[in-house]
Amino acid sequence: MTQPTILIVEDEDLMCGIIAGLLTDAGYRVVTAADADAGLNLFTTEAPDLTISDINIGRVDGLTLLDRIKQVDADAVVVMITAYSSVETAVAALRKGAYDYITKPFINEDLLQTVKNALRQRELFRENHYLRRELKARYNFDNIIGRSDALTGIFRLIEKIAATSSSVLIQGESGTGKEVIARAIHYNSPRADKPFIAINCGALPENLLESELFGYVKGAFTGANANKIGLLRAANGGTLFLDEVGEMPAALQVKLLRALQEREVTPLGATKPESFDARVIAATNRSLEEEVNQGRFREDLFYRLSVIGFTLPPLRDRREDIPLLARYFVRKFCQEQGVPEKKVSDEAMQRLINYGWRGNVRELQNAMERAVTLSEDQIEIIHLPPKVNDANIGTRDLTGQTVTLEELERRYILDILAREEDDKIRTADLLGIDLSTLYRKLKRYGR
Repeated sequence: MTQPTILIVEDEDLMCGIIAGLLTDAGYRVVTAADADAGLNLFTTEAPDLTISDINIGRVDGLTLLDRIKQVDADAVVVMITAYSSVETAVAALRKGAYDYITKPFINEDLLQTVKNALRQRELFRENHYLRRELKARYNFDNIIGRSDALTGIFRLIEKIAATSSSVLIQGESGTGKEVIARAIHYNSPRADKPFIAINCGALPENLLESELFGYVKGAFTGANANKIGLLRAANGGTLFLDEVGEMPAALQVKLLRALQEREVTPLGATKPESFDARVIAATNRSLEEEVNQGRFREDLFYRLSVIGFTLPPLRDRREDIPLLARYFVRKFCQEQGVPEKKVSDEAMQRLINYGWRGNVRELQNAMERAVTLSEDQIEIIHLPPKVNDANIGTRDLTGQTVTLEELERRYILDILAREEDDKIRTADLLGIDLSTLYRKLKRYGR
């Protein structure tokens, strides 16, 4: 690992030498400057991991240097040095964005500990930026798999709406990728550097869902031992994703509608509303229009959520995307398992294209993970889930004889069992099935 670079801005030669010597002995790379102008020049050229600056450094003071450094890098980590009698000035530095301050005279161990803490904070900033870049890259529109006519129109739409703050309603069957699209909208929007928070409205009981969304104050109910900020406010500046919004109880629908209209929320047990600025993207596997017609979902909330709305097509309606998705998942799972990328045979690919995929992309993903695990060099039809391979469909073995897929499965299992020298535990593990399932199959095979 490279040595962290620390910039010291100090106009007293003796003090500068003491700090520089202490940090050099601790293994850090040190550069020094005697005034603010030189310090700013070194900051821009050296890009230090940490800056330590005295507040009193001549014509341009340390607070002004702090402002200029923050203009260059808002995440720069700066520690200020001040005399004990000027703590008020140090507190002002904290308000301007300094990480911490130390007072002269200082204890060497305290200075070194402050430096360690500050460098750890810098590393957290870097990790955070890296993760955000990774998320933006992952949810780039170009990385969403699908080139079918059914999807291209949706891609064009979400590229337009990403730049807005309008509410979005995404409808579609389970497994069609509604959350992936919601994240793509967020990470391609001006809100990308703020939180993306997701909650499944059908997974929580009504009282818990209410406290999660709106928060509560200490003492609001038994067990409320501290204030809790609700998700609408936690997502401030970012996006709140309400998955399965069609499952939301009627009483909460009223409260959510009011919150979205007023852009403020009153936590449980509180008397004063709090404002928030979160974009809401909702998703459901139901037809909310039908839910409105049946009186199970409020019409006014439906219109509030669906300022922009669209429906993701099921996988069976965009079969031309299946080969793209299958190869993507094969590549992904081969990388995860540390094996060379495998090919999908023409016969296996045709089975994938012909299958109905009631579980949509999620079901295809699971099928390809299974196939990568079970296969050797190439994915064949015998490596696909049994429901994808209808046992009544005939196929041909290598001798040209027509056999059922059930017979091919029998041969495959017995071949692995023989290869593993009758080790049934290892065989079941390689097949990805329970040991009890293997025993049942072997009993059926007369073994």
